[in-house]
Amino acid sequence: MTEGKTTAVNAAGGDPPPSRKLFSGPQPNVAQAAGYPDAPPRMGFFTDTSVCIGCKACEVACKEWNSVPEDGLELTGMSYDNTQGLGADTWRHVAFIEQRKPLGGQEPGVDHSGFDVFEAARNLGSSPASPGPGATAPSPESAPAGAPAGSISPVSPDGRTELRWLMSSDVCKHCTHAACLDVCPTGALFRTEFGTVVVQEDVCNGCGYCVPACPYGVIDQRKEDGRVWKCTLCYDRLGVGMEPACAKSCPTDSIQFGPLEELRERAAARVAQLHAAGVTDARLYGESPDDGVGGDGAFFLLLDEPEVYGLPPDPVVTTRDLPAMWKHAAMAAASLAALGFASFVRRPR
Repeated sequence: MTEGKTTAVNAAGGDPPPSRKLFSGPQPNVAQAAGYPDAPPRMGFFTDTSVCIGCKACEVACKEWNSVPEDGLELTGMSYDNTQGLGADTWRHVAFIEQRKPLGGQEPGVDHSGFDVFEAARNLGSSPASPGPGATAPSPESAPAGAPAGSISPVSPDGRTELRWLMSSDVCKHCTHAACLDVCPTGALFRTEFGTVVVQEDVCNGCGYCVPACPYGVIDQRKEDGRVWKCTLCYDRLGVGMEPACAKSCPTDSIQFGPLEELRERAAARVAQLHAAGVTDARLYGESPDDGVGGDGAFFLLLDEPEVYGLPPDPVVTTRDLPAMWKHAAMAAASLAALGFASFVRRPR
């Protein structure tokens, strides 16, 4: 692997030269840098968490297609999440985040600041507007405003929503600069022609170097044999023109698959749409080629800070400083060799 920059056009005005492997910063063509001169467009995921309903169809489809074993399905006691996080046996993970705040600006003119949803829950059954656990549908005469006759009455009669769930389907980011790939000593991890990063389980020797190298904590070792596993972005399906199983199964199109550049444009338009609707917290995560990993092949639209979703706020590829480290090590070795030689020459005879 060598360090360098890609020139847009060569001196003769012909085709650009092949991309060279960089350790940080924007990488114009990751597949070409990996040795695919005629690679197709880079493919990836755009996950729009604003339309995720937490159905976990993506988790099930991923496990079924890739034969990923069941991993316990233990409820945390804090939410309806029964897979807890990404790991060797969970390549897609739907997070549930419960917050005491409104959904956003979808309801202009409604003041949410003075309403306590937990106090309202304690008062269930004490007023006609909060009929309690046994109530179902109000009669046509008693239905409060905002609750049509014959429908379930909302907790708040004016339809306000002061408690929200953020749901997000997390996955391997297939980084532009993938530290897991850079540190693998056996070549078990490789870059595909689609720009994704895949583990060859029959080559992995279980050394585990890639596990701490990942800035997102995605790649994980299976306890039974020590080998590492993670999302492959359904490399076998991509090879025959099919979309990944998780995206295929998503009923709301929260998980969108396609050429990465097209997805970035679509995501920017979606954020603008949400901002126009008053959802000012909407932001993109992992889409920028100027971030600490050179941009992710799987990026997200979030409705809160990345930390809320368990994502690092400023991920940096852990092998970014390798060239400088080797340079300084070489300089130190040269200095020691020079000192040793000088000591030998000046030794009295």
